[in-house]
Amino acid sequence: MRVIPLMTAAVVTAGLYYAVIERDALLAFARGEQVSDETASSDVSEPTDASATTAAAAETVVPQAADADKADNSGVRVVALRSTARGIDSAVVLRGQTQAIRQVEVRSETTSTVLSEPLRKGAQVKAGDLLCKLDPGTRPSTLLEAKARLSEAKIRVPEARARLDESRARLKEAQINLTAAAKLSEGGFASETRLASSEAAERSAVAGVATAETGLETTSAGIEAASAQVAAAEKELARLDILAPFDGLLESDTAELGSLMQPGSLCATVIQLETIKLVGYVPETEVNRVTIGAGARAELANGRNVEGKVTFISRSADPTTRTFEVEITVPNPDLAIRDGQTADIVISAEGSKAHYLPQSALTLNNDGQLGVRVVEDDMTVGFYPIQLLRDEASGVWLGGLPEQADVIVVGQDFVVAGVSVAPTYKEVSQ
Repeated sequence: MRVIPLMTAAVVTAGLYYAVIERDALLAFARGEQVSDETASSDVSEPTDASATTAAAAETVVPQAADADKADNSGVRVVALRSTARGIDSAVVLRGQTQAIRQVEVRSETTSTVLSEPLRKGAQVKAGDLLCKLDPGTRPSTLLEAKARLSEAKIRVPEARARLDESRARLKEAQINLTAAAKLSEGGFASETRLASSEAAERSAVAGVATAETGLETTSAGIEAASAQVAAAEKELARLDILAPFDGLLESDTAELGSLMQPGSLCATVIQLETIKLVGYVPETEVNRVTIGAGARAELANGRNVEGKVTFISRSADPTTRTFEVEITVPNPDLAIRDGQTADIVISAEGSKAHYLPQSALTLNNDGQLGVRVVEDDMTVGFYPIQLLRDEASGVWLGGLPEQADVIVVGQDFVVAGVSVAPTYKEVSQ
């Protein structure tokens, strides 16, 4: 019954002996170092006199100092990853929504009642298809009246021209009579009265020519006015047929039969979805990275992925958000993409060099900067702040590091810059 307590006491005694008397040897054994024979012999043998005790103490101290120096030279054990920077396509990430490439509200330009049956929303229409037919009323009569006035004005043109020719002939005759009267008056063969009468006739003929020219211009103006009235009447008749401006879908029913249309009244809303736009807003810090023609992809709220190209970048920032509008054109032949869907957009930008590392390699320095710790050429620790370029499920793409870097991935939280390390290296798995 007393064997077990005796064994327990022996084990405790041995443990206390090694923890107190042989502490250095025990620590060296825990570090994987080999205990020197001199230390072991000095620890086991007991001194017989004072000189032996001093010599044993000296022999014990010297190996302990050597073991300490060896531990310092070996450094802290860490695992480092040999990483080489690789080129990646940087990207601008933003959130936006889909928009129809074209959308218009077709409205009436005149006042009348609808004569046509309505088309229901969702119907496909082609450019030029009739959407709303309006009652012509008295508009055809107005057109006929305008055409009659135009014909009447055109008939007056020959009469006005004949009057002008007659007035010019009278002017020529009056000028001849005046010349003859002036010569006869100079020779004393004609009286002053005849000369004055010839001059009056010449001035009257000049006035007649001016009147005839005015009449011809008035007749021409009448023709133009009549032509304008005809064009206005024809335009008014054309407004009675409200047509689809382009191929698309009806987003609303057309105006109901018998409803009164006035200028500005809505006939129908037509949208075009064969090509669709992705509209997002880029922060002013990244707008210079986006270029016209850059490739882009997006994931819609329903999980569908689409691709397109940047076709528009706003030159004016939104006064509230200080962001710039960007439009991406995406083909949509099957009309599967709807107007107004939410989209997560990624726009390709100029590539850059980056390291692909596990997320666990990231750490903070004493100033709270996010970065990684690396093994320098002199086997000491260095710290580099990083730029997070892209986050993926299996790792992160980081910028701000040298072309070649030995990044500490195990033990980085237990060392600081300047500490000596004993790294174990592994290569990046491609």
